[in-house]
Amino acid sequence: MKKFLVFILLLTAILAVAAGVLYWRASEGAPASDLEKTYLTASDRFVNIAGARVRVREEGPADAPVILLIHGFTHSLETWDAWAAALKSDYRVVRYDLLGHGLTGPDSQERYAPTERAVVVGDVLDALDVERAIIAGNSLGGLAAWRFAHDHPDRAAALVLVSPGVFSLNGVSDEPAEIPAAMKAYLMTAPEAGVAASAGIIYGDDDKLTPERLATMRDMMRREGNGAAMIKSLEEFTLPDPSAALTEIETPTLILWGEADAVIPIEQGRRMQALMPNAALIAYPGVGHAAQEEAPEETVADAIAFLDGLGDNKAGE
Repeated sequence: MKKFLVFILLLTAILAVAAGVLYWRASEGAPASDLEKTYLTASDRFVNIAGARVRVREEGPADAPVILLIHGFTHSLETWDAWAAALKSDYRVVRYDLLGHGLTGPDSQERYAPTERAVVVGDVLDALDVERAIIAGNSLGGLAAWRFAHDHPDRAAALVLVSPGVFSLNGVSDEPAEIPAAMKAYLMTAPEAGVAASAGIIYGDDDKLTPERLATMRDMMRREGNGAAMIKSLEEFTLPDPSAALTEIETPTLILWGEADAVIPIEQGRRMQALMPNAALIAYPGVGHAAQEEAPEETVADAIAFLDGLGDNKAGE
């Protein structure tokens, strides 16, 4: 908590200086075409998904079980690079940039509410002709993952949740919380110092952050239209009591949580595991909110062991 408060003070100070000058000047963001030249790989393509142009990356054998990896707020599909490298020999690994994030960019229909993001999970699977898949998600992506599994239990072979959104947090419950002006300015401008400070909170060990990773985070936030879309996402973000829904999810579930998570405390993971009838929780000392990035070897090994234990039940189409 202390680290989080220090971050808020630092971020507010940075943005108080920058907001007046940068908020409107940088609102258009970095040209999508320039970022696509830098970040698109041979495994990427843009897919029309329910009317949105979405960046999708697919790796691994086409006939292998499908695992869908969903990133968190302000991030992009690159957050799963290490996991994808470890999984692609045995799985068809599918990733996509959330609406209003990464190279996908803003959604003309503004489908940013958590319930809408869960619907888009199914839209992605439909567009790729996948009937059933393992769904993994971090933070906002984890929230979309478990909500999708609740609504479509026949389509989720298993869940792997890394510090997912779940219970009320920071004043968000049935109604969204008010967004401070400094946060809006941060999302619109993504100043270098602010992104570094934010990433330092996401990681439990700041020394594991590389300049390259910070540059990618900032570039993806600055993609034209993403700042306004992220603000809209917060304006629609709610966390109603999930208790009843969690008790109904029988999908085999592995919950992974960094004990040093300064964004969503690990106590929420323990509460989640206690409510779900078929869930296990693994905690990682000293690790923060994006354990798939900060401790990739340990977390993906635990995920693979969990999935191996499912046998034929993990198969997707």
